[in-house]
Amino acid sequence: MRPGLWQPPVGLSAAERAIVTRIKRATLFVFLRLWRHELFDVAFQEELAAAYAAAPQGRPPLPPAQLALATVLQAYTGASDDEVIEATLMDRRWQLVLDCLEGETAPFSKGTLVAFRRRLIEHDLDRRLVERTVALAERVGPGAGGGGGTGFSPRALRAALDSSPWSGCARGCAGRVEDTSNLLGHARRKALALVARQSASALSEMAAAAGTPVLGGTSLKAALDLDWDDPAARERALGRVLATLAGVERYLATQPLEAAPLPVQAQVRASLDAAQQVRAQDVELAERVDPSAGAAAPAVRQGVARDRRISIEDAAMRHGRKSKAQRVDGYKRHALRDLDRAVVRAVAVTPANVPEAQATDALLADLARQDVTLTELHIDRAYLSSPLVRERSPELAIFCKAWPVRAAGGRFPKTAFVLDWDRQTLRCPNEVVLPFAPGGTVHFPAETCAACPLRARCTTSARGRSVAIHPDERFLAELRERQHTAAGRAQLRERVAVEHDLAHLGHWQGDRARYLGERKNLFDLRRCAVVNNLHVIARAPAHPAVSVYAN
Repeated sequence: MRPGLWQPPVGLSAAERAIVTRIKRATLFVFLRLWRHELFDVAFQEELAAAYAAAPQGRPPLPPAQLALATVLQAYTGASDDEVIEATLMDRRWQLVLDCLEGETAPFSKGTLVAFRRRLIEHDLDRRLVERTVALAERVGPGAGGGGGTGFSPRALRAALDSSPWSGCARGCAGRVEDTSNLLGHARRKALALVARQSASALSEMAAAAGTPVLGGTSLKAALDLDWDDPAARERALGRVLATLAGVERYLATQPLEAAPLPVQAQVRASLDAAQQVRAQDVELAERVDPSAGAAAPAVRQGVARDRRISIEDAAMRHGRKSKAQRVDGYKRHALRDLDRAVVRAVAVTPANVPEAQATDALLADLARQDVTLTELHIDRAYLSSPLVRERSPELAIFCKAWPVRAAGGRFPKTAFVLDWDRQTLRCPNEVVLPFAPGGTVHFPAETCAACPLRARCTTSARGRSVAIHPDERFLAELRERQHTAAGRAQLRERVAVEHDLAHLGHWQGDRARYLGERKNLFDLRRCAVVNNLHVIARAPAHPAVSVYAN
């Protein structure tokens, strides 16, 4: 059976009013109690219920609106799944929002909450939660009532886009970042543990049977018992670790995995594939020959392989950089802010090594479902190479600081050369004119530069001065001109607002990802965007009816 509608009372009871008057800081509880019927109206509840399969028999599921509210509160408070169940019994603020005051049992179980989260992700309903808060903001939030869409002409959207680094799971989590030896050991230990669980054997017994007893303990490096400060010992350890890889694969080839459930077989294969991936990325043959093996000794590769895997449990995490000085192991979160409504309209999660420019497709896909047309976008320079900018329509205005133009040794910078876009010519400071093509390079003749009286201030190359022309050089020139004016600099400062949003999202989420994998962490980011948007609406000064203490 599909769940029915959740129809809690709209007005405050005397008991609820007493709780409301005592809440001084965590006022989002009060706001959600007063506005839950607007956020989860009948149409949206029916949309949530459609995610459940219709069944003629069985107990009807719990109202999804109640579970969705609990999911939002979990993001607001940072509670674990177990703490959510406790809060529904012990915390009157949770009971106020979820309509379970004086309940002697929790309104739902941990399993129900986890299953509902999975259902939200499968049906992309976490995106709809964000859209519901945006719709509420358009009605009663900041800037409401001005320039709204009619259903026939989408509203013009002024937006700002930026990203922030987001580390992967904490060190104590299964998805932690590990070095090469631990990655290899973790992958093989996981494969053995899966097989041991199917045969009801202990991991230590299975590891011994495979001839790899070092994998039977809780720590690979402790089992190897080496002086890890000694480079020679580290090389020997790597050889032993790689030998266990071959031993585990030979042993598992003799096991009747065909009798195991298909998901278990897939997990075993994925673990072995992960070990092979780490070996291919991190290990190379050293120049010296290992006397004991009579062959080149394995060694950890110098440098970092492109798209290097850094975690066994979370295959999406990567090394990356937010800037030259700031490194991150995990992800980047991206947020697109509506500058007029002050809410976050779309978010995205990418591995840390993925350039910011590649996140715009996912953000545009979310915006395409909203009744808006993007007409103004304030971005960081990292997004300049995105398809959103390169393939922009004439109606879309981009505001961004251009990359600085510098010249080595104080010589003439690129901006000292005048581009004539009508004639497609480039004029140097000595009035020499040559044709150019966007995306090409203009090479001034060596003999011309050698005879030039300004040569010392222009180039030291014997082949003459060359000037590269960006494919979007005209646009970059416009950006440089704009930031030289007071009005242009004021427009650039509007992007600061989305940086504040990212700080708020980081406050709700923390510095480290809560889940494993891109999609679950996107879900977490979206529900934190919901919390951020609800705070924006609750603080709207132009609409007293939104006050969290409204009757």
